[in-house]
Amino acid sequence: MAQHWQELVPVDRYIVASNGLLHEYDRKILSFLYQPLIGSECFSVYMTLWSELEENRLWSEASSHHFLMNLCGLNLKRIYEARLKLEGIGLLKTRVKNEDDIRSFIYELQPPLSPQQFFMDGMLNVYLYRKIGKNHYLRLKHFFCDGTMPEHEGYEEITKPFQDVFVSAPSNSLQYLQDHSEELDAEDGKQFIGRQAAAPIQLPHHTFNFDLLVSGLGDSLVPKRSLTPKVKDAICNLAFLYNIDALQMKNIVLSAVNEKDEIEIEELRKAARDWYQFENYDKLPALVQRVHPMADRVQHEEPKTQEEKLIKYLETASPLQVLKDLSGGAEPSTADLQVIEGVMLNQQLLPGVVNVLIQFAMLKTDMKLTKGYVERLAGHWARKQVRTVKEAMELSRQEHAKYIEWSSGNGKPSTKKQSKQKPIRTEMLPEWFDKEGNPSNGDTGGTEELEARKKEVEEMLKAFRD
Repeated sequence: MAQHWQELVPVDRYIVASNGLLHEYDRKILSFLYQPLIGSECFSVYMTLWSELEENRLWSEASSHHFLMNLCGLNLKRIYEARLKLEGIGLLKTRVKNEDDIRSFIYELQPPLSPQQFFMDGMLNVYLYRKIGKNHYLRLKHFFCDGTMPEHEGYEEITKPFQDVFVSAPSNSLQYLQDHSEELDAEDGKQFIGRQAAAPIQLPHHTFNFDLLVSGLGDSLVPKRSLTPKVKDAICNLAFLYNIDALQMKNIVLSAVNEKDEIEIEELRKAARDWYQFENYDKLPALVQRVHPMADRVQHEEPKTQEEKLIKYLETASPLQVLKDLSGGAEPSTADLQVIEGVMLNQQLLPGVVNVLIQFAMLKTDMKLTKGYVERLAGHWARKQVRTVKEAMELSRQEHAKYIEWSSGNGKPSTKKQSKQKPIRTEMLPEWFDKEGNPSNGDTGGTEELEARKKEVEEMLKAFRD
């Protein structure tokens, strides 16, 4: 697993570039549409890089990352994580060059989508709706819209055409332009300042099993020519957004085919959304469906021990799936989902770390996701910069005594006189809490009640350990 210090150090140099001019209106788009999705730190890094560009210029002076750290007030790890988020959402392209043990970067800022592109994106707009709610979403939509031009009834068009206003240049002037046509182009090593349209987020086609989809559809139902590149783009994004596999996508595609055997993209989006809301009780997708990123996984080989199997599960399952497995397959409540999504967004915890948090917190609070307790644990793990499942499990072991106080006494120190006898640990703990070969923290075989509770925990974890 690559650590941030392997990818970036403070002395590395960087230059900021821009893919065309960034306009003042882009600030509103970034503030209101992108910031809820990427967070304030990412927004700050983008705006700082933008500020380094001179007015009406496309390149900045070279700087060190130490300078950027001081400007943003962020450590290198948080700047690196913000960079990855900006790259993922399409606001930044990064290039690197290694020369004589000196590493230099080019950070090319990408313009945000226009409001129309964003609200018609089919993926970003859904996440924004889910993040801020219906009322605020409609408010932003109203903010970025304006009334259409009034009807032209009763008005007469009197605009003069070009040829009625201007005359053609003399023939000698035209000959001069032909003889010096190279003067019309930009000078060598330079380009005209302008701007291209922002590219929407698009997942690559290899992320979806189109072979299985095509074999399921069959030429008799939907010809292969109907799967145009634009249709494939939409299918890839919808499959990611709504977690749809190839077999489920078959019926959704069939419902979007018109009489000309063409797949209508808008109908495809509507059918995918309707399918998801039917399967999930009229809800829209949330961040709790995401799984732990590959870069932060530690269990890459086939697991051998029980702990390795559990780590593999926690790294490859979404928090939503973990909640379902802990409740025997039942759908988690809206309140539980809001608590988990809140810590993922506000504390920026990765899904695998959240899975450990769910397991630990529910077993410590009688299978309830107590919001205050979960948020306090999440805040502590965020300050400790926990990024892997193994780190989260280790921290739970190290800070166990502190977490007991938080769960039973709201974090307040006990006023009772401490007993000199060793405490008997009777609280419920995840199976991974005690490593093999480690001495126990207390007498665990004291009572029949304790043994019964431990057996209950083992039975509960068996459902998702396999």
